[in-house]
Amino acid sequence: MKTKCRFFAALLLIFFMLTNVTAAYDYDYADEITDTEELSETGTGGDQASETASNPQPKFQVNAKSAILIEAGTGEVVFAMNEHEKLPIASITKIMTMLLVMEAVDSGKISLKDTVTISSNASRMGGSQVYLEEGEVFTVEELLKAVAVHSANDASVALAEKVAGSEEAFVQLMNEKARELKMNNTNFLDATGLTDEGHYSTAYDVALMSRELLTGHPRIINYTTIWHDSFRDGKFDLDNTNKLVKRYSGITGLKTGFTSKAGFCLAASAERDGTHFISVVLGAESNEMRFSESAKLLDFGFANWETARIEKKGLPAGTVRVKKGEVSEVPLEYGDNVVILVQKGKKGKLVENPEMPESVTAPVTAGQVVGMLNIELDGNRMASIPIVAAGESRRCNFGLLLGMLFKKWAGLFCCGREESLTPDNTGPTENPQAPENTSPPENNAAPGSNPVTEENPTDNEGVFDEDMPYMDDGSGMSEDAAGEESSVTVDDYVPEDEPVMDEEPIIEDELWPEWD
Repeated sequence: MKTKCRFFAALLLIFFMLTNVTAAYDYDYADEITDTEELSETGTGGDQASETASNPQPKFQVNAKSAILIEAGTGEVVFAMNEHEKLPIASITKIMTMLLVMEAVDSGKISLKDTVTISSNASRMGGSQVYLEEGEVFTVEELLKAVAVHSANDASVALAEKVAGSEEAFVQLMNEKARELKMNNTNFLDATGLTDEGHYSTAYDVALMSRELLTGHPRIINYTTIWHDSFRDGKFDLDNTNKLVKRYSGITGLKTGFTSKAGFCLAASAERDGTHFISVVLGAESNEMRFSESAKLLDFGFANWETARIEKKGLPAGTVRVKKGEVSEVPLEYGDNVVILVQKGKKGKLVENPEMPESVTAPVTAGQVVGMLNIELDGNRMASIPIVAAGESRRCNFGLLLGMLFKKWAGLFCCGREESLTPDNTGPTENPQAPENTSPPENNAAPGSNPVTEENPTDNEGVFDEDMPYMDDGSGMSEDAAGEESSVTVDDYVPEDEPVMDEEPIIEDELWPEWD
């Protein structure tokens, strides 16, 4: 009887709680706005070169038609002069040629060890060259070295044909890549830069493609920093056209260019203490001037700026409360690393300021942006790192709640709870004594067993093992510790003064989400 009362009491409790849950869901979905939607996702400023408002200004003039200085890791512009003026760039074009070759190598399309048979078209290239002859065979690496060190026009065309099948098809790839990099004032007509009319770019655009080559394919530095090498098994000397390779500390490249119309051009790069600068000088009046002006720009960068690297990707970032979810909170982690360019001496003044909502509304998916960690300097936001969910939480609807309730109910009333079923004033027998009669048990029972039967009762008859749960199926039968059936009813062992309901709640608090 008491078991039935317990069952009906639980049903009444479930009905009452489900009624309250249904009421909690009575709101207008059309007006719901999650907390994450109110946050602005600010980028780090590293996707492309962007101008910095508070730059220290150099106390010198750059003697060239246009110039720019950017930091490669962040893309920040720290100096610019006529940076968007369209100009011929001569052999600086080969930066794009090398970029597409390295993309093909790193993607597995071609290999550095692949061979290239020199075509008639490639052998006819004039200007700076390594005098390739039709039918000769070289590896991709040998030709790439000839381009990077000696600015060889014939080697550039041979590589273009290897990658795209023809120089014309390769030029199409060059312009497609330029559009991808937002080089909005650039147009390529060949793989070498020998064409002056209609073939142009800007200092800003050259900086963009130089950055892409250096940061996306850092192996290129193995070739752009070679000062002297040889070609054709030592029969032809390769001398780097970029004299800063020998003169400037930390130099990483990159590429010279000259025609009578373009003047003397140089894209130079150097790295010191994790800070990597790229300078571009277009239209200098002399060979020596392009090197001296580039060195001035690089010196200015290293004297006034440094980078701070914030390494946080994958690290835990606490938790956030979840409303209307199957779990009450989800763990968080940082979604990225950032590199910040700051003025010299201010790296230690950077402050981390998290921007987080008090809670989010389910559903929450893994990787979902929940907040931002703002990196600030003197009250100004320098960069932001996304804070993302490291777990998930489904939206807790009526069906899900009902399933959770029945799961809990099944655990309570089908499996029972661990408890002692001994009568009042009768403690469990921890070490029952064996009967004095030591004769072998009847019915061929296994040694050590002592089944409870009418013919052979035990000293602890009527007492269950308190460590064994019981199953109440309404039949009045329950299994004992040995797995055999007994005719003992549950009600026989429930004290009359025991309350109908368990002391612990039927539904634990942690199963219920927080409802607004």
